[in-house]
Amino acid sequence: MMSPQNTTFDVNAPQTQFGKLSKASFATSGILAHSHVQTIFPKFLLRTPPPRSVNERVRTPDGDFVDLAWFMPSTHNPPRALVVLFHGLEGSVNSHYIRYMASALEAENIGAVLMHFRGCSGEPNLTQRAYHSGATFDPLHVVPILAKRYPSLPLIALGFSLGGNMLMKLMAEHPELPIKASVCISAPLNLSASSSAIDVGFSRVYQWYLMKSMKANLLKKMDSVDMSALSVSKDEIAGMRSFAQFDDSVTAVLHGFDNAQDYYNKCSALNDLPRITKPTLILHAKDDPFMDERVIPSADLINQNVAYELSDVGGHVGFIQSLTGQSKFWLPNRILAFIHEILA
Repeated sequence: MMSPQNTTFDVNAPQTQFGKLSKASFATSGILAHSHVQTIFPKFLLRTPPPRSVNERVRTPDGDFVDLAWFMPSTHNPPRALVVLFHGLEGSVNSHYIRYMASALEAENIGAVLMHFRGCSGEPNLTQRAYHSGATFDPLHVVPILAKRYPSLPLIALGFSLGGNMLMKLMAEHPELPIKASVCISAPLNLSASSSAIDVGFSRVYQWYLMKSMKANLLKKMDSVDMSALSVSKDEIAGMRSFAQFDDSVTAVLHGFDNAQDYYNKCSALNDLPRITKPTLILHAKDDPFMDERVIPSADLINQNVAYELSDVGGHVGFIQSLTGQSKFWLPNRILAFIHEILA
């Protein structure tokens, strides 16, 4: 795993280019210039233990809860900022990208807190409602709590994959939140396109892996929570093979959408980007196997507050520069450079 000495970035690098789509500085070669290698390998390149976290349970207004995992610097100096992290589909504090990002932030004396989406912290949540790509209701409750607890710290939000799409919806729809800036990584900004792209070829392996977790968590929850809103049986849930099936029969039903397509249309953040009013960096790779080119915004969707950096390769939340050496991962360094730019 990244250690403090591995965190290297140029604080004098060119400033983020807001208001345009630009080419990301990430580059690699050889076997790493392959989308599936980029997507799969990061999980196996973390060698040291994850940074220590402290858990906290926050009750929600509807009688449920969300679990937070705090990563605060051990130094005696007060942290320079607080970063709230939002994980991807079926992610958690144990996700490799959360672990290496928390480690990189700690090395820079920046505090971090991960907000688990409902049901993702290892314990089923208490209500029928769970989470989805546009589920901003829990961040709307949690973010003000964080700001009130640390009023002197700049608050920056960072979302990965599904959490990135949710964050863009949050930034567009709630500019009043005390978030100074945001970063969005490998997000399915067009949910319909992503749902169809991941149901083709080798990408089905990722869909199968995530669906296995989604179905297991739902079936476990059905043993302790009244899920009578669903019209599908446990056997039918177990037999589902695609996101579209799950979203049509489960996600849409539990969260008030007409069907999967209605959910995709209303929760895709792509067309919401022009409404973002805070500095926002979006990072994406063209070869992301979870989606296709339809998630890439046209020029008219990128306003003066948004910087969209696109690389030719990088996979899904990958961006591995090398398999050896101290600086394997490009992503934490790019994010840290942006954070330093914002804090300056």
